[in-house]
Amino acid sequence: MKPLVLIAEDEPAQVEMLRYNLEASELNTIVATDGRSALLLLEEETPDLVVLDWMLPELSGIEVCRQIRQRRESKSLPIIMLTARGEESDRIRGLETGADDYLVKPFSPNELVARIRALLRRTRPALAE
Repeated sequence: MKPLVLIAEDEPAQVEMLRYNLEASELNTIVATDGRSALLLLEEETPDLVVLDWMLPELSGIEVCRQIRQRRESKSLPIIMLTARGEESDRIRGLETGADDYLVKPFSPNELVARIRALLRRTRPALAE
């Protein structure tokens, strides 16, 4: 079974690039284009990992991350923050809010896939085989 990744990103070009690269790497994807939709999707689907943009409409990625960590059913869900906010203080805030990893745009799609696979190996070992 392929791992399912929730992509929470509002820029259409980024969404398409992420979907293409993740699906080419044998990962299934679902997409939310704003923070509220991401949280609603988490009530309907059970992704294995979330790739989360910080600057989302409706509800910021940092608030989505906080709410994911507060929910019993998703508190251990792996989260990679993917954002243009590259200052050290932003990276620290993202990680302290609950992100497991933090990648600054622009980024290498191959590096993102490697980071996803590394997180899945640690958190969902049955999927990484």
